Amino acid sequence: MGVPLRPGKLPNSLLKQMLADLRPDDPRVLVGPGVGEDAAHISFGGSTLIAKSDPVTFATDLIGWYAVNVNANDVAASGGTPRWFLATVLLPEGADSAGAAAIFDQMREAAGELGVELIGGHTEVTLGLPRPIVCGAMLGEAPASKAISTSGACVGDSVVLTRGIAVEGTSILARELPDRLKAGGVEQHVIDRAAGYLFDPGISVVAAARAAMESGGVTAMHDPTEGGLATALWEVAEACSHGLEIDSSAVKVLAETAAVCRVLDIDPWGLIASGSLLIMVKPETELDLLKRLADAGFDPAVIGRVSTEEGVNLRDGPRVVPLRTFARDEIARVFESISA
Repeated sequence: MGVPLRPGKLPNSLLKQMLADLRPDDPRVLVGPGVGEDAAHISFGGSTLIAKSDPVTFATDLIGWYAVNVNANDVAASGGTPRWFLATVLLPEGADSAGAAAIFDQMREAAGELGVELIGGHTEVTLGLPRPIVCGAMLGEAPASKAISTSGACVGDSVVLTRGIAVEGTSILARELPDRLKAGGVEQHVIDRAAGYLFDPGISVVAAARAAMESGGVTAMHDPTEGGLATALWEVAEACSHGLEIDSSAVKVLAETAAVCRVLDIDPWGLIASGSLLIMVKPETELDLLKRLADAGFDPAVIGRVSTEEGVNLRDGPRVVPLRTFARDEIARVFESISA
């Protein structure tokens, strides 16, 4: 009898076990499945095909727009340019044609903004679903010399975060639970601003990744998604087989995020965090990276270093303690409590 699993992505410990014996036989597979790796890399001589798949399961509002952007993020975090998108759209019983068309419109709009082509997929009404689900697959490309993976981070690298946390989780909660937030004392203008995080500052990290690659010296990037910044940092450490030392005071929590998390009693460090890109960069190019990001409209900060110590250690004033781990994303905990 296995251990019961709860809503949210599988724990990294379980995922690591399942992937332990999965090794691609094709030598063209440069980066295969692994904890912390954002996408697969396949060699085509002078260029690298970057492939990523990711579903959107928590959001219902603008689900097609989310799906394109979260998949594009992981291609960009691998140093690539998102090019082609496929979507499997699963609709619940009772869905109507207008709702289906709206999802397609959202995907077309998001793809158009990124210069991505919609090239195929599948659609159906599926038994047993409480809400729509979009499973996306994004393909992109990079020059062979430019593709990077999370495992590339090196001891001594600076760890840069492009803006405050957690943009995506804040937007989803404000859009899905506005009445609950208002009942908890969050003012309407704060809820509106939080809901608008989807577009401002936005969940896309494509522009940030592009600026980072132009600066040079970037060894790895990682898009913090389910499990938030905390899980993303642990994933970086796992992928690169080094430790991280993080300064808690350097991590910014956006004001609206703090308000939403306070009312829902959740930790922003464990809240889905697309929109804030982690970048590992050589110290000698750190200043150029920070300038390029700031010039592109981001609010970057150096939050730590890659170290020789094991795991992820959090510096909080004079104390250094292991960074908290999250068995699942805080947003999954909120939605599960509501449905209970």
